[in-house]
Amino acid sequence: MGKRILILDDDQDILDVVSYLLTDSGFEVKTLSTGEQVKAVISEFNPDLVLMDVMLADMDGRVICSKLKEDENTHHIPVILISGTHNLSDSLNQKGAPNDFIPKPFDIDVLLSKVKDQLQ
Repeated sequence: MGKRILILDDDQDILDVVSYLLTDSGFEVKTLSTGEQVKAVISEFNPDLVLMDVMLADMDGRVICSKLKEDENTHHIPVILISGTHNLSDSLNQKGAPNDFIPKPFDIDVLLSKVKDQLQ
């Protein structure tokens, strides 16, 4: 069984494409379209990586990331944020920051490379 990745995005097309790519690359994938259940799903699914959009319909991915990084039960899980409107590369060294950032539109090879880098 491959590493587990939780994908959080409110765009179903992005969820479908990224889920397919990661599953095809040997990862076990779970998707969420809202941030409401992220803690419960992480407790149940126990992902090795969280890949999430910044702009969600119900929450800000940066806030979710910060909460995950501050929680002793989830701070060790790498988080990659994806955004088409924010350049987060400058904030990667701040407290509660994601482990990496991918701008939209993203290149498939870059996405897979960043995911694999965080899982090593």
